[in-house]
Amino acid sequence: MKIVADANIPLVEECFSSIADVTVTGGRDMTPAVVADADALLVRSITPVDERLLAGSSVRFVGTATIGFDHVDRDYLDARHIGFASAPGSNANSAAEYIIAALLSVGQKHGIRLEGKSIGVIGVGNVGGRVAKKCEALGMHVRRNDPPLQRQTGSPIYVPLEALYDCDFITFHTPLTRDGIDKTFHLAHEAFFASLKEGVVVLNASRGAVVDSQALAAAIDDDHLGPVGLDVWEHEPSIDVELLERVALGSPHIAGYSLDGKIAGLIMIFQAVCEYFGLEPQREAADFLPAPEVPEIDLGIVSEDDEAALAQAVERVYSVQRDDASLRPIAKESPERRGAFFDALRKNYPVRREFQNTTVVVAEPGGAVVRKLLGIGFKVKGRSS
Repeated sequence: MKIVADANIPLVEECFSSIADVTVTGGRDMTPAVVADADALLVRSITPVDERLLAGSSVRFVGTATIGFDHVDRDYLDARHIGFASAPGSNANSAAEYIIAALLSVGQKHGIRLEGKSIGVIGVGNVGGRVAKKCEALGMHVRRNDPPLQRQTGSPIYVPLEALYDCDFITFHTPLTRDGIDKTFHLAHEAFFASLKEGVVVLNASRGAVVDSQALAAAIDDDHLGPVGLDVWEHEPSIDVELLERVALGSPHIAGYSLDGKIAGLIMIFQAVCEYFGLEPQREAADFLPAPEVPEIDLGIVSEDDEAALAQAVERVYSVQRDDASLRPIAKESPERRGAFFDALRKNYPVRREFQNTTVVVAEPGGAVVRKLLGIGFKVKGRSS
């Protein structure tokens, strides 16, 4: 059996070579010729999988090591009886931790205390649901907006978009859809930004085109918005460097790029491939996860400003500011080189582990800071005397 896989799926050769011959290639280099004789195709979000790619190929199964699959033409696969699997929830915790790191970083840098502030979470699925719970653990007042979930459940916990307009923070976690009653393409447009509370902090780690870039830039220039953080961009990988210069925090679409999340996604599609082809899986996540680089952090005596302590703990494990700094030099590249620069940052992304791998040692085992640390995912223990 032959498998063609995106080279950005970590350890894909090591894992799948136990069941097949594996050829890796860049996600943007997937062509009909490359996949023609493959039995299975493994991709990430940058590869459109449709008739143009698969017509005439021997591909019988497609797997995407991502939560979303708006880059895959499911109707075409179903019509051709091609198997499919995604990795729902695999990197959801990673993306939620990115948002927490961004909130704490922006809060510390701009003197904004998170506790007691309101945050509107637009899209409350795998990622947004985790973001909401972690923000509640930080003492924030969360308003959830998700029309499909509201219709499905009838729960009053979900509120209309207009109910978020006076929030202190807004964060997007929707898929990208271009039609229908729940269309999210340019959901955040000129009228949306004009309706928001002045000084609101806006974060987007969903899909770039959920936000109208020109409308966002205009709202920033009008001083209507507070700090803005973007992990995703319209027209990736050739992003708008002028918009990058306007935002307080930028990163190269890596919110879900923790090693834990990547390996979880790898194993989910590995198991799906094995099941589809009637094979016995010989690999599991533990085979690929090393010991954490930061297994323990000693916070010592925490001051009354517990958010500074939280930010310190998060920074030790994952520095969102480092990702921002890595992206900024893209503005110095020629327009023709910016796409390659952006993709290289993603391909060569350093190992990042999730908070769950780190134990925070505190002088006092109780108190607000401990509850918050546990709520955002850390393990906590008191210092031995």
